[in-house]
Amino acid sequence: MKIHFALCATILFAALAGAQAHALDLSGLSDKDAVAGLKEALNKGSVAAVTALGRPDGFLGNARVRIPLPQGLQQLEAMMRGLGMGKYADELVTTMNRAAESAVVEAKPLLVDAAKNMSVRDAKAILGGGEDAATQYFRRSTSAQLTQKFLPIVARATQKLKLADKYNEFAGKGAKFGLVDAKDANLNDYVTRKALDGLFLMIADEERNIRRDPVGAASGIISKVFGAIGR
Repeated sequence: MKIHFALCATILFAALAGAQAHALDLSGLSDKDAVAGLKEALNKGSVAAVTALGRPDGFLGNARVRIPLPQGLQQLEAMMRGLGMGKYADELVTTMNRAAESAVVEAKPLLVDAAKNMSVRDAKAILGGGEDAATQYFRRSTSAQLTQKFLPIVARATQKLKLADKYNEFAGKGAKFGLVDAKDANLNDYVTRKALDGLFLMIADEERNIRRDPVGAASGIISKVFGAIGR
């Protein structure tokens, strides 16, 4: 009984000590270190994501972010392929993804600005948040501006597409009957939204990697800040 009690006491003490050490690690970070480390991490992650997506096949060749036709129009795609019109369906999907690849390049300066304008309070909240806390900060602070940047680029890419009007026609009818989500009824809006989703997905991947391996981030300040959280 004494041995059992001693063991429980040891485990409890270790747990409390670990929790206390974690709190000390966070509180021990200066505001300057917290903001500097996070800004560098945000820049690193966002630039890597934009670089990966903003090149040929950045979207089209990546199954995780590749933009398909909306679910309600996939039956139309199957019908087109059955009628020997597969090349038109391929052209539509390819154009959508190429448009996203062109548009996402414009994200870099906006993401950099978002990192620069981050407050100390934002930094502390992100550092103490979940694995995608920084990504969610980016989404909140840049989505509206990114949408404005992406839309005209996407529109220029799709206006040359013969099926663009047909997409809007069929998707619009499908939305009326609940077969297609209303937000997917316009081709340019759909591609822009999916491009943003893909961008934030990739940024989240980069953030997760930095949090899990701060030493591998190749930066002293990033390692110091995120390493403190991991202790």
